[in-house]
Amino acid sequence: MKREFKVPGGTTLRCKGWRQEALLRLLENVLAVGEDPANLVVYAALGRAARDWPSHDAIVRALMTLEEDQTLIVQSGKPIGVLRTHPQAPIVIMANCNMVGQWAHAENFYRMQDDNLICWGGLTAGDWQYIGSQGVIQGTYEIFSRIAERHFDNDLRGRFILTAGMGGMGGAQPLAGRMANAAILTVEIDSERIEKRIKAGFLECRADTLDEALALIRDAQAARRPLSVGLLGNAADVYPEILARGIVPDIVTDQTSAHDLVYGYVPAGHTLEQVARMRREDMAGLMDASRRSIVRHVTAMLGFKDRGAVVFDNGNLIRTHAKQGGVERAFEIPVFTEAFLRPLFARAIGPFRWIALSNDPEDIRKIDDFLLRRFPDNLIVSNWIRLARESVPFEGLPARIAWLGHGERTELALEVNRMVREGILAAPVAFTRDHLDAGAMAHPNIMTENMRDGSDAIADWPLLNAMINCSSSADLVAIHSGGGGYSGYMTSAGVTVVADGTDAAAQRLSLSLTNDTASGVLRYADAGYEEALDEVGKKGIDRIDTMAARV
Repeated sequence: MKREFKVPGGTTLRCKGWRQEALLRLLENVLAVGEDPANLVVYAALGRAARDWPSHDAIVRALMTLEEDQTLIVQSGKPIGVLRTHPQAPIVIMANCNMVGQWAHAENFYRMQDDNLICWGGLTAGDWQYIGSQGVIQGTYEIFSRIAERHFDNDLRGRFILTAGMGGMGGAQPLAGRMANAAILTVEIDSERIEKRIKAGFLECRADTLDEALALIRDAQAARRPLSVGLLGNAADVYPEILARGIVPDIVTDQTSAHDLVYGYVPAGHTLEQVARMRREDMAGLMDASRRSIVRHVTAMLGFKDRGAVVFDNGNLIRTHAKQGGVERAFEIPVFTEAFLRPLFARAIGPFRWIALSNDPEDIRKIDDFLLRRFPDNLIVSNWIRLARESVPFEGLPARIAWLGHGERTELALEVNRMVREGILAAPVAFTRDHLDAGAMAHPNIMTENMRDGSDAIADWPLLNAMINCSSSADLVAIHSGGGGYSGYMTSAGVTVVADGTDAAAQRLSLSLTNDTASGVLRYADAGYEEALDEVGKKGIDRIDTMAARV
């Protein structure tokens, strides 16, 4: 059966209500913008929207017949039942790739995946919240902006960013770097990915040799002109060669699929075809080759750091694998969250998203206009909205992302719900956020590395976040553990709420979005962060201070 992956839209319902229809459209959308939709892969080599096609089709049938007082239960991409709940309960709850700690290792993950017992939901892939690379562009741009603020007098013109990876996540880097006014070189092993990013408008030009790429970057630096260049090659070869030539970029990172040594990362000296064969015939050998390649890769990154570059881990576990391969200094490279974004997360300011279910870009433009009127002094928001309008193409359903915090998300959602009710917008709008959000993720090598109180590995917080969102009547609530063979590294929670113009939606939006960010502020306040404690006081969050109670 040949599948078609069309972007949905319009106002005709196929389901029994807009809550169900919204989730169905979001499922269709993640496949329409996905990397390998024929295999249900949305991004990151294994991040699937459903476990298999029979499961996908059963999810679709269930959403189409679901009543307002029923809840669909999904286990690792497979629907297992519909339960009678009540009209204020979530329409969908799901758990993806959660394994008991002692068994949460690569070999068990791959075995259970091969036995079709689990699939890696891949965070926003598995709970149907991915909006294409545009969803990652803003976060990547925000990192570059914070680096510019801290290290380069708020100006990246004439600066050189070196990075790698143009998959579903990494593909955002070239455009984000150019939007930040830098000259950015992104190394990618897959020629098709480079062409895809050029076609989408995320990448300006391609180079097939390092000499050609570096010449383009030098010219752009000299002219202080933003530029994005894609280089066909393997980062584990290219980074050491640039270092050997004595060239030191201003900023160095990496966003290859290094989290997955089998289905993601491509080791140096191997073709894509060789890697595909080794996945079938020699998985252990492929993991060993990937780890050895990552050792070279990260050793070069440390070399750049020693020579003065701003080097950071972009959250793909590359330092972890390097350390396992013998690079003792791997964790001298800081992770981006701790290094640049933690003060924002402590106030629950993070990547918030909304998707126009109408498939009408005009709906997003009208929401943009409201944000620019309402938050003119919030430069993180207003600057981004203007830049995104000029430079970020829509993929799939028109969507936008902005770093909004506690109270701001609720205010926006309620205004949008009013606009839907009054017919200002063509159809309802779905609100969601990244899993990398204040109260939604515990990951000791990414989100919660070096927490002030030592609570890096405690997974209670995202689990509480999911339960809070269920209690607050969100439309979809999900709990994930990480994947790519390493499900034990991370626990996170996802949430989606639909603004359909009704009073019931207003209540769901108000409760869910307010409590979602409040849980994030409380998480960082509990860890002792001054920004979070300040936010508690300013926003009137009811925090129980057990230390004060003892006194």
